[in-house]
Amino acid sequence: MAYNEELAIRIRAQIGLYKEDFTEKRMFGGLVFLFKGKMTVGIVKEDLVVRVVAGKIEGELAREFVRPMDFTKKPMKEFIYVSPEGLPNEEILLHYIELGLEHAKTKL
Repeated sequence: MAYNEELAIRIRAQIGLYKEDFTEKRMFGGLVFLFKGKMTVGIVKEDLVVRVVAGKIEGELAREFVRPMDFTKKPMKEFIYVSPEGLPNEEILLHYIELGLEHAKTKL
């Protein structure tokens, strides 16, 4: 399954600003970015996938262009999709990367 290569390039540029080591892995038919083996963000088709700590998930779901990740036809706990329209600039993309990194760090 193909994924948005342009979004992958944008994510790589943003995570390159961090001192932390990220790795990439094919998952969900797309591509995910891992921090110390824990998923942060990824891409499924055209959408950004973000892992979000439980205490912030409702606030994120209230944002425009954000919906629950329903990859299995059922919402997945602590996962959201962000449509391409919700990623108009690097500042907003960085917000989602930071959310995913926050989630990963809680799992270490």
